[in-house]
Amino acid sequence: QVQLVESGGGLVQAGDSLRLSCAASGRTFSWYAMGWFRQTPGKEREFVAAISGNGGRTSYADSVKGRFTISRDNAKDMAYLQMSSLKPEDTAVYHCAGSRDSTFTNFGYWGQGTQVTVSS
Repeated sequence: QVQLVESGGGLVQAGDSLRLSCAASGRTFSWYAMGWFRQTPGKEREFVAAISGNGGRTSYADSVKGRFTISRDNAKDMAYLQMSSLKPEDTAVYHCAGSRDSTFTNFGYWGQGTQVTVSS
């Protein structure tokens, strides 16, 4: 299995940018599709973005298309979420997740999350 640790969250103003990082350890990182999800209290966890094991395919939620970019560096066992033009509604705990499923489903490995707060 793979272990995941997120970092890079913080408090920013609307319109600012922020980059989240996800460090992986354990199994071969490139075997795993990686995803970013977010959750706010009282709401269900929401899909944000995903990237295939070799980085050749990505998927985004409509709410973040054009503003967020997911990437990965398999040589460093790292995944990233570059967030731009942040809005207050982007405030959430962001989790990275790993899946052996190439269809961007069945994310079974999760990090503890990092808080992103966007002030208006």
